[in-house]
Amino acid sequence: MARKQEVLSDVVIKFAGDSGDGMQLTGSQFTNNTALLGIDLATFPDFPAEISAHQGTLAGVSGYQLRFSSDKVFTPGDECDVLVAMNAAALKANLKGLKKGGKIIANLDGFDGKNLRLANYPEGVNPLENDSLGSYEVIKMDVTKMTREALKEVTMGMKEKDRAKNMFVLGFLYWMYNRDMATTIQFLTDKFGKKPEILDSNVKALQAGYNYGDTTETFTTTFTVEKAKMDPEVYRSIMGNQALSYGLVAAAQKATCPFPRILPYNPSFRYSS
Repeated sequence: MARKQEVLSDVVIKFAGDSGDGMQLTGSQFTNNTALLGIDLATFPDFPAEISAHQGTLAGVSGYQLRFSSDKVFTPGDECDVLVAMNAAALKANLKGLKKGGKIIANLDGFDGKNLRLANYPEGVNPLENDSLGSYEVIKMDVTKMTREALKEVTMGMKEKDRAKNMFVLGFLYWMYNRDMATTIQFLTDKFGKKPEILDSNVKALQAGYNYGDTTETFTTTFTVEKAKMDPEVYRSIMGNQALSYGLVAAAQKATCPFPRILPYNPSFRYSS
């Protein structure tokens, strides 16, 4: 089937789900893939509270926002064009940050009765089944079911198979934005090379998500963001903590004052405030 290809100048994607859904990993892989294409970007990882919240609740939602553009990017964006919602809580917590007319990729398994109740939706109300999301384009995907189907020949427990559903979503987004999966497959090989079953399950889920977009006639358009016009230099993808650490090291090296001598620890020495 012939598909329309649309060129965009700027896209903001928000990945959101439970803290165990791997949204940070999914976002960082899409980020690395984007950076290697020479597209400018900025990210904003949104971690849940350190005090572990119950799965499916609003307090336990983990998010990762990524903005990428063919122009210079200075912020991760105020509103997103695409919201990946792995469950009801992820949708409820992030819907206010989605542009009108934006896309919602919703994992149907995360909108069962239990998840709706934990996200504080009124009894009997499912936002995917009423007109409350009429201002958005809703893409309903049974990610959990399709991931399990893709891994039916893998000898793993169901819980372990479900951990690969973030790779299914990533594969679908790679198809949607005309990306190559090679960088992520290499990452998975490096990370799980000594655990062939885990490697196999993640790669199969990634490929299944890509193939789902490619073979399903529901999706008629793919999108492309061109390479940013940046001066020829050596660039790197860097997180805020890394940037701060490198800055402190550089400042210490450039400081003119001598480094203080660090005395060995003496357990008999009494410290006073």
